[in-house]
Amino acid sequence: MRHTFREESVIFYSVIKWVAIATAIGIIVGISTTAFLKALAWSTGKTSGHSYYYLLIPVAFVVSTLTIRKLAPDAEGHGTEKVIEAVHKYSGRIKFMVVPVKLVATIITIAAGGSAGKEGPCAQIGGGLASLIADVFRFSDEDRKKVVICGISAGFASVFGTPLSGAIFGVEVLFVGSLLYEVLLPSFIAGITSYQVSSALGVTYFYHPLKFVPVFSEAFFLKMLLAGVFFGLVSMVLIELLRGGKVLFERIKIWWPLKVAAGGLALVAIGLLLTDKYLGLGLETIQSCLQGVGADWYAFLVKSVTTSLTLNFGGSGGIVTPIFFVGSTSGSLFARLLSLDPGTFAAIGMVSLLAGASNTPIAASIMAVELFGPAIAPYSTVACVVSFLMTGHRSVYPSQILAVRKSPRVNVELGAVLDAVKPEVKERHTLLTTFRRRLRAFGFNSRKDHQARSRRGKK
Repeated sequence: MRHTFREESVIFYSVIKWVAIATAIGIIVGISTTAFLKALAWSTGKTSGHSYYYLLIPVAFVVSTLTIRKLAPDAEGHGTEKVIEAVHKYSGRIKFMVVPVKLVATIITIAAGGSAGKEGPCAQIGGGLASLIADVFRFSDEDRKKVVICGISAGFASVFGTPLSGAIFGVEVLFVGSLLYEVLLPSFIAGITSYQVSSALGVTYFYHPLKFVPVFSEAFFLKMLLAGVFFGLVSMVLIELLRGGKVLFERIKIWWPLKVAAGGLALVAIGLLLTDKYLGLGLETIQSCLQGVGADWYAFLVKSVTTSLTLNFGGSGGIVTPIFFVGSTSGSLFARLLSLDPGTFAAIGMVSLLAGASNTPIAASIMAVELFGPAIAPYSTVACVVSFLMTGHRSVYPSQILAVRKSPRVNVELGAVLDAVKPEVKERHTLLTTFRRRLRAFGFNSRKDHQARSRRGKK
């Protein structure tokens, strides 16, 4: 009888333990995120009031790169990717210097006009502080991973004001096609706590419930499937442009300050020749698209280019805010092409791009409800899942580990890091191909085989 409740007692102790730990992480990350967001708002308010503030981008990139290289090389790039890499490769160990260096470098980048987001630094700050807590209390490697994941969830939840999707994002973003259920409870607690702390400290969040919600019909459902395909392809373009920017940076063989400044000058040229709305966070454009105003048809392409230049040529920041920009502007374009409501599809584009580009369809679907209201959920969920599939085995977070194939006809190595995955399409075994193989086995060759033989004979 005394052993009857032993299992329940152990589980109860574990629940109490992780409630306490996750609450502490949520409070710490909520306070640090608030400090970062207020400092970012103050700095961008000081610079954006000037007409040509983005002329400082080359200098900002050099200063940002120099700060990171000298003080914390792990703070390079967009923060969430580095936290994912730390969880998979180093059991969640993140140096504490990453926290202040990432904060300063991101503020310098965005305030000067660099195209980056604010969630990556918060995820890296959250993960870094969580890793520090693990060091202080001598946690095991397994528990360290869990607290760092809680830090990701808390950072994401408090920067966007989405506690539920933030919690899911932290447990979904590490693996493609798998959720870490053992971290689900602490992630929820850390995300909710961080959001409440930031709200109490004066951080205000965006919430835009949609006024127009279409009546369900077969025709509209088909358009939603088509929208998912379109947003998946846009996600693929964004990812490939990010990869191309990295390759370009590595191929330019000049002194690094000149190389970094060259990337900044390219952004300055875009600002002078087009407009500065493709620089910085781009929140005004996102809001105008959600209100149905729309943007230039090429806006999502230009923003993808400016983001790639920023993150690959010395800038520091996140990737999700640019994803929202690309999603809302491409959604507005899709709506105009098919004579649909632009505000609705800008909202669906936002979350669908997040689902496709980061391989987080569940977190993106929940975010749609938190940002735009529950009425949009059936439509946005379909588009998110289709976008996730259409993006293929690629991601803006190349350190993600592949846990599922997106198609049985695509041969990929499960358990591998996405950056090392090389998909191979399997030959489809139809009745016609089977018949041809049997003919060849009996010595009967097709016309193409005869033509190939004759060409080899002539050579």
